[in-house]
Amino acid sequence: MCRFLKVSRSGYYDWLTRGESSRSKRNRELALTIKKLYYQYKGRYGSPRIHNELQKQGIKCGKSKVETLMRQMGLKAREKRCYKITTDSKHNYPIAPNLLDRNFQVNAPNQVWVADITYIRTMEGWLYLAIVMDLYSRKIVGWTMSNSLSSSIAIDALQMAIRNRRPQKGLIHHSDRGTQYACNSYRRLLQCNHFVCSMSRKGNCWDNSPAESFFSTLKIECINDRIFLTKAQAKREIFEYIEIDYNRKRSHSSIGYMSPENFEKLRLSA
Repeated sequence: MCRFLKVSRSGYYDWLTRGESSRSKRNRELALTIKKLYYQYKGRYGSPRIHNELQKQGIKCGKSKVETLMRQMGLKAREKRCYKITTDSKHNYPIAPNLLDRNFQVNAPNQVWVADITYIRTMEGWLYLAIVMDLYSRKIVGWTMSNSLSSSIAIDALQMAIRNRRPQKGLIHHSDRGTQYACNSYRRLLQCNHFVCSMSRKGNCWDNSPAESFFSTLKIECINDRIFLTKAQAKREIFEYIEIDYNRKRSHSSIGYMSPENFEKLRLSA
């Protein structure tokens, strides 16, 4: 074997007794830390967020090193699945102009909220989720779940956001053109709180991309690999994801890899 590989016999026996190199040891220890972080965050983090968590712990390494080690261990973030569009914009209710105009950078809390609705499959049928997000921190400030797509689901989510945040007059509320947001009862709630209504252009999901992004993240990290036997089970899992994981733990790339809760505490205490 030594002749075939063109190495000396003494070099081969030296290698046998040499032990693990310092570089190999560092890689092994780093891989173990990466694996712990990956499962700590339930397989939701890819290499960019894992690298950020390592930096927070004072572990110095390159992004490419983290990506390589994760690939070698077969670790990757959960992948996105396709979902159908549920917005019904074919109605005779008034349509508000697009005041937000994709300006998603906000300087203070309770200046701009975005709202949207999605659906979750369970063995008992569809479960619908409505959310309200504060664009300042990307925090979900109001949400509710229901068995139907009636306007009450959107109203309940907005009322929860109002109770939690108590915003001032002039807040911009942005949504799609769905009947839940364009109907008279929802618009009255906006008017009573002196909110300014803004709506996306027809069929343009990019006009409300922060809310769409949240739903994509929710489905990748909490829903896609699950089979919910009951709606009650789905409600428990989604409650835990929104209130514990997303709002208080999960790092968000658009706010410096902090959780929405920590971002608000840090900025408002400065």
